[in-house]
Amino acid sequence: MTSFLRHPYFLAILTGLGLWASFPGGGEVWPLLSLALLPLLFSLQAGTPRQAALCGLFTGLTHFILLLYWIIIVLGTYGRLAWYFSEPALVLLALYMSLYFAVFALLARVILDTLPALAALWLLPALWVGLDWLRSVAFTGFPWMDLGYALYKIPAAIQVADLVGHHGVTFLIVFINTLVFLLIGAWPSGRRLLLLLLPACLLIGGAGVYSQQRLAEVNEQQTAVATPRLTVGVVQGNIDQSIKWSPSQQAATVDTYLNLSESLMASRPPSLIVWPETALPFYPLTNENIVPLRKLVESRDLALLTGAPWYEIVDRKAKKVRFFNSALLLQPDGEFHDKYYKAHLVPFGEYVPLKQFLPFLAPLVEAVGDFSAGSIEEPLAWKDAKAGILICFESVFPEISRQWVKTGANVLINLTNDAWYGKSSAPYHSLAMAVFRAVETRRSLIRSANTGISAFISPTGTIDLQSEIFVPFAAAREVALMQGETFWVRYGYLFAPACLAVGILCSCLALVLRRRQTRAY
Repeated sequence: MTSFLRHPYFLAILTGLGLWASFPGGGEVWPLLSLALLPLLFSLQAGTPRQAALCGLFTGLTHFILLLYWIIIVLGTYGRLAWYFSEPALVLLALYMSLYFAVFALLARVILDTLPALAALWLLPALWVGLDWLRSVAFTGFPWMDLGYALYKIPAAIQVADLVGHHGVTFLIVFINTLVFLLIGAWPSGRRLLLLLLPACLLIGGAGVYSQQRLAEVNEQQTAVATPRLTVGVVQGNIDQSIKWSPSQQAATVDTYLNLSESLMASRPPSLIVWPETALPFYPLTNENIVPLRKLVESRDLALLTGAPWYEIVDRKAKKVRFFNSALLLQPDGEFHDKYYKAHLVPFGEYVPLKQFLPFLAPLVEAVGDFSAGSIEEPLAWKDAKAGILICFESVFPEISRQWVKTGANVLINLTNDAWYGKSSAPYHSLAMAVFRAVETRRSLIRSANTGISAFISPTGTIDLQSEIFVPFAAAREVALMQGETFWVRYGYLFAPACLAVGILCSCLALVLRRRQTRAY
């Protein structure tokens, strides 16, 4: 029994379980993050390089199958794919994500075997973060719930994200795990312990002091008299996804959103009301249900930001039309003055890559159309607000928020429809990732979700208010419209790709040194 508990593959699976227990949906015991990687690191001490790679693979499979189980709900319940497509799709996605863990484990073993412990202390976190970044850009990217996101409820621990992004928080987590592992190996050598502890205390202590200081500074900035503010209302309609696109339900859907919006007018009338992604399940240009929306804003000094499908005729003779997943800003004159077309579409959700070769996946986009991608240009402007829009999946990508701030956005608004995920952990994952977009850019972030989680997130990443899932919800809050660019927006976004370059370069150096050592023997 003891030998089984020490088996490398068991240790690898134990790390996968530890990560799951640290994340939303798995227990959210976030302190486990400081130790969760230890079993995997110990598993790399024995066996061959092939076994090390398999340990990383087993860790990844355990972690990602538990983390991404909601894929079956998306593909099976709403995508209408049979279980023999949806369940293998989950396994294949988890297997792909696990390949990055396998590469980490293989290269980490070489680094630990060849390079000094002090070098390994820095290189293992750099390698992990670099591979996370690579996963975020490869094949359109799927950076779902990197390790740092698990700390989304701890504002005092994540303020360094305005320097080096959420990847910097992940770096610190892997750094702490690596430090504990190396300290165990260095015991009882006092000199080796000192060499490891001195730089570690400087990094961890410095990050802690910086976070505390920035938390206080940003709180002061957002409450300062000179900081412009806007009262924003958020509406969560809780429209059943299975009937949402039915033409017979369109009027009822609009009535639901109008009634919830009217409920905001009594206590704290907002200047801007935000409805979720595709809150209007029809094309506004050609649908009579747009009339009551115009009446809502025309009678007040009020603008409405709502998600809706949109189309543009490219060639009338050839009947060529482009469809978009859009955010539309309806102003008091009853016109859509500003709009944004979603730039980063969800593969197999909003379009099917190479669909001529994958016809059996067409049902995935039949309900919402086969969309074209837009681009990030000017923020949507209303009064003092210049809104950068994140539609659904776009809140997962830090670069999109960064681009909005570079164009002048002073607030971020996330329109989403998380009904696809069902009553799973995925809506909580989406909220966690959105928190870091606020901290990285130092912008207030407002989420309006069809079935939740809708929320108001401050520039410190503090969740000031959030809804439950699968309930109607309406609330208004005054939000700060922050200016300026963080270090992360200007330069810090390069931290993760730099980690990849350093990690791969030093891994190659370790491989060369190891071959020379092997030849010497």
